[in-house]
Amino acid sequence: MTSSRWHAHGNVYLVVEGEEVTLDPDGDGALEVLAVDGDEIRIAIVNTDGSLAEMSGNGTRIAAAWLMERTGRSVARVHVGPRVVEVHRVAGDLYEADMGMVEVGALATVEGIELTPVSVGNPHAVVVGDPDEIERIGPLLETHAHFPDRTNVQVVRVDAPGEVTARVWERGVGETTASGSSAVAVAAATHAEGDVLVHFRGGDLRVRLNDGRATLTGPAQPV
Repeated sequence: MTSSRWHAHGNVYLVVEGEEVTLDPDGDGALEVLAVDGDEIRIAIVNTDGSLAEMSGNGTRIAAAWLMERTGRSVARVHVGPRVVEVHRVAGDLYEADMGMVEVGALATVEGIELTPVSVGNPHAVVVGDPDEIERIGPLLETHAHFPDRTNVQVVRVDAPGEVTARVWERGVGETTASGSSAVAVAAATHAEGDVLVHFRGGDLRVRLNDGRATLTGPAQPV
């Protein structure tokens, strides 16, 4: 029975294997290791409010890094529900993850706020505007009746082609310093194809969009 704390740009997860999940009050959730088989790992992602998340870009990289530390290899496949994320170590604590297909919906307006719904295996509402508005917009949209299962929320500013700045309000968590699936969501909502550098308060993540699929590159480290 083991547990260890990991983070990705300050986004902290407790990795738990073989014991009851006890959430870290100073963290952003837990990754429950359900099964390990060679380079394959199956996890459940638990938010700080005890709810389950369908996907986490940072969480899947952390789970992959945790497994690679055990195997000594540079590849891992992370199973989260029906999705499988293949992760490769690029160098040091930098990892590249194939996040799969991204679905960008039509513009919608909720409480006078224009947003783009995006699915990265989990739901997102991307608002183009001033990222400092996240403290107002995030909790308003997360629990709005328009989203019966609640939603992750991002407010993003487009700085230049291929470069954006965003803040994130995670469903079941609140504001976090960075988010991998949110990086994919804001990139897909603001760019059709190509490489996008996403600036978060905790650090930068890189997204590559190609024919509806997304690849996410960023760090994962033990705390």
